[in-house]
Formats: sequence, structure tokens, C-alpha cells
Amino acid sequence: MPELERGERLQIMLNADELAAVEDFRFQSRMPSRASAVRELLRRGLAAEGFLEAGVGAKSQDFGVLNPDGSGDPGSA
Repeated sequence: MPELERGERLQIMLNADELAAVEDFRFQSRMPSRASAVRELLRRGLAAEGFLEAGVGAKSQDFGVLNPDGSGDPGSA
């Protein structure tokens, strides 16, 4: 099996409840590590939204929790 190259590091901070949810997913899915569980959750989330990678030229400011109008409701922008 060819070795995967993962040259980028992504560090996140989680509260106790978020970490417990990741750990629950990891063990129920029999994932070998937290990193693999987080990668799988990211892949599923991106797939659920209809895309697996950001478009060429997309900037980090284009992605956020709140809409440009400051609301949290995705349908209100």
C-alpha cells in the first residue's frame, strides 16, 4: 500500500463535550486514531454540503459560521 503524504498540520481546540463526541464517533466507527476520525468527519461534512474541496481561489474569509449579515441562519443571507 502506498504511503499517504500529509504535509500540512491542522491544530484545533475542543471543549470536553466536543472531544467526547469525536471519541464516541472514533470508537463506534473503530477508527485507529483521533486524526483519522476527524478526517472522516470532515470528509462526511464536506460531502453532505455537496463539495469535497474548496474552489480554486477561495479565501478563508469566504468560509465561516455566521453569514455576512451576522446571522447564524444560513437561509437569511
